[in-house]
Amino acid sequence: MIRINQIKIYNDLNTSKTKEELFDMLYQKASKLLRINRSDIESLEIIRHSIDARKKPDIFDVYMVDLSVKTGSDERIVKKCKDNNISVVSVAKYNFEEMAKAAKTKVSEHIDKDGKIVIVGAGPAGLFCAYMLSEAGYKPLVIERGSDVDKRLQAVEAFWSGKELDEHTNVQFGEGGAGTFSDGKLNTMVKDKDGRGRKALSIFVEHGASDDIMYEAKPHIGTDILCRVIKSMREKIIERGGEFMFDSKVDELMLDETGKLTGVKVLDKIISCSCAVLAIGHSARDTFYMLKDKKVNIEPKPFAVGFRVEHPQSIINLSQYGVADPKSLPASPYKLVMNTDKGRGVYSFCMCPGGFVVNASSEKGRLAVNGMSYSARDSRNANSAIIMTVSPKDFGGDDVLSGVEFQRRLEEKAFEIGKGKIPVEYYGDFKKAVSGNDSSFDKNNNGVASKAVPENELIKELDKKTNLPCMKGEYSFAEVHKILPDELNRDFIQGMEKFGRMIKGYNSDGALVSGVESRTSSPVRIPRGEDGVSTNIRGLYPCGEGAGYAGGIMSAAMDGIKTAELIAASIMN
Repeated sequence: MIRINQIKIYNDLNTSKTKEELFDMLYQKASKLLRINRSDIESLEIIRHSIDARKKPDIFDVYMVDLSVKTGSDERIVKKCKDNNISVVSVAKYNFEEMAKAAKTKVSEHIDKDGKIVIVGAGPAGLFCAYMLSEAGYKPLVIERGSDVDKRLQAVEAFWSGKELDEHTNVQFGEGGAGTFSDGKLNTMVKDKDGRGRKALSIFVEHGASDDIMYEAKPHIGTDILCRVIKSMREKIIERGGEFMFDSKVDELMLDETGKLTGVKVLDKIISCSCAVLAIGHSARDTFYMLKDKKVNIEPKPFAVGFRVEHPQSIINLSQYGVADPKSLPASPYKLVMNTDKGRGVYSFCMCPGGFVVNASSEKGRLAVNGMSYSARDSRNANSAIIMTVSPKDFGGDDVLSGVEFQRRLEEKAFEIGKGKIPVEYYGDFKKAVSGNDSSFDKNNNGVASKAVPENELIKELDKKTNLPCMKGEYSFAEVHKILPDELNRDFIQGMEKFGRMIKGYNSDGALVSGVESRTSSPVRIPRGEDGVSTNIRGLYPCGEGAGYAGGIMSAAMDGIKTAELIAASIMN
């Protein structure tokens, strides 16, 4: 197989290419680079696509492709080209059985081949774990506290329209997990040397996602498509013999006197099992407390809190692409990172181009927000969390679950300030309330940018504070600056001012700030060994984001696949 990197195609910002037109251009460019006839190329596959906007508004689409030729030696063709961007590659495909066999060396205990495999949670980790086990011939039982995705959609839409919160089925709980009502982003920082990530992407495509997620540098599915994909995956698992129990919360782990799992208690019924995957998600706070009561090893871990910020998508496009409304480019994302003068990290998280801020609450009397996009990403505003890292020393207690209580206190303030609605404040008002007469935020010598000077009419218009939120759920303008401790507010402002130097208009007075963004990741980690099993409860497999081993849809899916391999390896022993 021959791989060609850095094939550049000029993007005129106005004309979108069909797939046929794109592949025609790639075939032409590849044959020219390889110095062969186009007819000599047998097949061509896009491996990666990214956008090069470094010399905006001159934009280039950049492709990496793999191709096979009909005749001739790959090595000879590549050697003749004398181009560092052209090489011979061997592409290994993921094989579950081989991965499970390789994992046998890590296994410390034997699982009964005929025993029931219980998976607690139908988020990405639990769903992909069940999918891979069912594909390998096992028949897992998935127990989900929330409803199936169809009923869940109805419950969430009702809540957003003003109905009472359902504490069991909401943006956090239900089939698909918290990622269902997000942007459906599929990029991850986890390296994919074993091919689990690509396997997960191929499963998404098999069940209805666009095949471009296989090669886009920043792939996403979108909430509307993701809901259909999740349902299709569940139907396939059932077709293979797997089972699902919805609206069924696991209330207790059943353990013998040696600390070995013997079953789980659900709806006052005990389901016997010697193997349970704990894929509960980052918001299963009552389950964290149950695990603490059962003496399961749990550790507090750092996470991050902050706010959602909204800007007109046109301003983000202008900064990233050089034009406000490109016809042939997607709504632009961005990524921002900085450290404050005291060393705290401030960064963008779960950025949603053309998206919505959503009420992501799961407990009555408490309010949390998240970001979401549909597949078209065509909302008027872009939004992102701007969050600050916090560690156990910030939580105000030394209990293992002090991070949970820290989150809850912030969410109670947000609920109170917004009177049950998402509280929103213009950044200019937020900054004025926090900084008062303190001019230190405008000093460049502490690494903070002074306020970005508006350079065009878009930014001038934003400074008038006329932009309105794009939200799912009721909102009200309120004193958002009263939610976080003053130290974190000041760190947030330091970040916003620095980001205003990176993206013109980002720190405009009219940027929207809403809160509180408190569910960025799990506040705990449930330690496990190399065999995937809890360090003190035999038969319990902590998995995914809730266990502290993932941070998004893809990393959770990959961890679910890894856990399935370890379970299969234990059964093989």
